[in-house]
Amino acid sequence: MAKTPGQQILESLTSLCKRRGFIFQTSEIYGGINGFWDYGPLGTELKRNIKEAWWKDVVQTNENVVGLDSAIIMHPRVWEASGHIGGFSDPMVDCRICKKRYKADNLCEEQGSALISEKGGFKLPAGIRCTHCGSDQLTDPRSFDLMFKTFVGPVEEDSAKAYLRPETAQGIFAQFSNVLDTSRQKIPFGIAQIGKAFRNEINPRNFTFRSREFEQMELEFFIEPGTDKQWHTYWIEKRLAWYASIGLPAERLHQDVHPPEKLAHYASACVDIAYEFPFGIQELEGIAARGNFDLSRHSEFSGKKLEYFDQESNQRFIPHVIEPSAGVDRIALAILCNAYCEEWVPAGEGEVLPATPGSNPPAGYEARTVLRFAPRVAPIKVAVFPLLKNKPELVEKAREIYKRLQQCWPCMYDQAGAIGRRYRRQDEIGTPFCITVDFDSLADNTVTLRERDSMKQERIPISEIIPILHGKF
Repeated sequence: MAKTPGQQILESLTSLCKRRGFIFQTSEIYGGINGFWDYGPLGTELKRNIKEAWWKDVVQTNENVVGLDSAIIMHPRVWEASGHIGGFSDPMVDCRICKKRYKADNLCEEQGSALISEKGGFKLPAGIRCTHCGSDQLTDPRSFDLMFKTFVGPVEEDSAKAYLRPETAQGIFAQFSNVLDTSRQKIPFGIAQIGKAFRNEINPRNFTFRSREFEQMELEFFIEPGTDKQWHTYWIEKRLAWYASIGLPAERLHQDVHPPEKLAHYASACVDIAYEFPFGIQELEGIAARGNFDLSRHSEFSGKKLEYFDQESNQRFIPHVIEPSAGVDRIALAILCNAYCEEWVPAGEGEVLPATPGSNPPAGYEARTVLRFAPRVAPIKVAVFPLLKNKPELVEKAREIYKRLQQCWPCMYDQAGAIGRRYRRQDEIGTPFCITVDFDSLADNTVTLRERDSMKQERIPISEIIPILHGKF
């Protein structure tokens, strides 16, 4: 079966991510393990930039939002109160012929149907087949627990059972009173957290999109009851503006408004921000108006009052919550997909042409792969080259500039190969700007500044490199 353009793009991107040190299959030398990934040097920088951009816009620039870093393993009662224990499962089906395993609702959705809910479980609609072998010999849907279990202490017994957290939000709710008391915040205010979460997914797929270990960026924004709609709208607008700031264009983002019948029983509204991946439009972030469900449940299960006292009105109440919850790994993958571009560039003057997959460039052109990252999230901001590596005076000047720029941004120094080849390497990892030190630099203290997307070059004074780059960033 011929691969779709989306499959081809994802395969090419996956190959680039390994070749250039963005993302590796974890434990690869042992054959790997499905649903777990390691981020290489450039992938680590990309994720760090995403998290820092989120933290700056959500926490640092909002005086009524503070941070938390809660434990990955918490008291099991936390997950009873939240409804995860006993209620956090997915329906699973297996193909009896090829043994392929599927998440039942996804399998139905891919074939234009919907999983049938019935008393005591679920049922597959007629005509659903295995997408791997085409067989209709599928098992009945059965529940699959998504929680990773572990044990605390030396003895593996029920009293020592614990869970890896499936989300970061519950740590925020459990620490609501402590944060409120120590931060002296007033309603409305938020508690933000970035951290790892774990879900034992039935069928991890689409590269890093659906994994068993992932990282979340979550905000629980506590508000006065009755202001839910106002604050829900506010955070949707804020989050859409943030995605634009990291280079995801509005035309590739979608808002999926949950109809009333699809809302969680405690939610009054929920909107998913989704991105057009090569494999379809998929969620990056959910923004939900959760009411006071979480604080009420933890108050009930712990026996502790989780209330807010409003001094102005002299009233106590359980705050309602607006929750923007985003996936770091999904956003990183969206940024990589959005940035990835294959094109044919002329050897001299001429128009840049979009590359045709599987074919060679026309005469006078060469292939270029480029990651057009927004500077805010680019792993390497600027690369510095000496024109020739065997000229000590050029190397010394280039190293001097490189060391100075390192104090401002993540930089790379490269002296191997022809300048054109070095440019192509930087294009492929998404470096926005390259600086070349040549013999004119020794004479007039200027360098060549080359821009990634347009490939245009200009001479600038060495003394002005940092302010010029600051302006461009």
